[in-house]
Amino acid sequence: MLEPFKIHINNKLPFLKESKLLIAISGGIDSIVLTHLCHKLNLNIALAHCNFNLRGKESDADESFVLQLAEDLDLEAFIESFDTKNYSKDSKLSTQMAARKLRYDWFEELASQLQFDYVLTAHHADDNLETFLINLSRGTGLDGLIGIPEVNDNIVRPLLPFSREVIETYAKANDFKWREDSSNAFTKYLRNKLRHDIVPVLKEINPQLLQNFQNTLKNLNDTADIVEESIEDLLNRAITTIENNQMVFKVEEFKKLSNQKAYLFEVFKDYGFTEWNDIADLLNAQSGKQILSSTHRLIKDREHFLLSEITSETDEELIIISETDKQVRTGSGILFFDKTDTILVKNNHTIYVDKALLQYPLTVRTWKEGDLFYPIGMSGKKKLSKYFKDEKLSLLDKENIRLLCSGEDIVWVIGKRADNRFKVNKNTKNILKVELK
Repeated sequence: MLEPFKIHINNKLPFLKESKLLIAISGGIDSIVLTHLCHKLNLNIALAHCNFNLRGKESDADESFVLQLAEDLDLEAFIESFDTKNYSKDSKLSTQMAARKLRYDWFEELASQLQFDYVLTAHHADDNLETFLINLSRGTGLDGLIGIPEVNDNIVRPLLPFSREVIETYAKANDFKWREDSSNAFTKYLRNKLRHDIVPVLKEINPQLLQNFQNTLKNLNDTADIVEESIEDLLNRAITTIENNQMVFKVEEFKKLSNQKAYLFEVFKDYGFTEWNDIADLLNAQSGKQILSSTHRLIKDREHFLLSEITSETDEELIIISETDKQVRTGSGILFFDKTDTILVKNNHTIYVDKALLQYPLTVRTWKEGDLFYPIGMSGKKKLSKYFKDEKLSLLDKENIRLLCSGEDIVWVIGKRADNRFKVNKNTKNILKVELK
């Protein structure tokens, strides 16, 4: 196995030869073989072992075993002990998912602090097949069927082309020692059930299962590349703006497609949505209809979709501004208040008002139906709802609007338009400059 591994590194992962590497080692046969192979190739490696404290003395024995191996091979080893059960309970994750998050978060921290270029894990061809079957059994899109990526950011899996059988044969031929995790025998876990009960039957039916599966993965990845190019082309046509934590899409571009639901899935799958029939119905829904995921919302706004992240912030309370306040933080930004003798700048983010006309304390609030103001430069009053429509503000834009008020009167639709009633005139003796930053 050493020679095929060397060839694989040279052909597919040559960057590992010039990198500082951290091997995720459990003490099991896969990570032990990976460590020995990298050591024999004189790669620059160190070991990282997680003690999840889930198997009592057995977990501690794994830790001692890894430390002894590091000493035998003259390698640096890092050990971290986790209270996995309590973390699982507090974070409301399964034990397996909690351990996974703890493990990868720690690897990332180590890599960042100690400047490791890559973290190597010992996933192999059988792990890839098991992951495929798990995703298939739970229902998935194409992404769930293209296998474990060999390189994913700084995570690299050099053993993916090699089967469990090849790894075991190599370990036994070289008389390697390793630890057996007793929990791997429990078929209550789906992966273990597939490993012990399902995959052996599939291999018995077809001895070339793994080789054929590798070919299938290659075909699926080629198809995934085509899909990615098609989605990228759609996004180039559909996205109009990306700003203020909001993405705006042209609905018409989705309506032109022959398989609208499939495209909607590919575009919005990473934002937590699951109700794909509802999202497809959004194409022809009335303006204002929205679909929520746990993290995002998708709104139909006339001829556009508005995608935005859901924040934990509630509608802000009324902000009170005294006459002595020089700056106030609002939902629109920071307002600065300064006396001035001259009017130098006029734009949407700066207004000048006659201070004598103001009634303190001033307030900042969100808008509500029925609000009206007297837009500067116009004669007469106008409802905010009509002003927003004329300005073609989206639903999300309107939600983010804040009003600077004097009593019940609007002084400024902040960042948009000042009110004519408070403007500076030839009789003004006290000019107040209000600036949004």
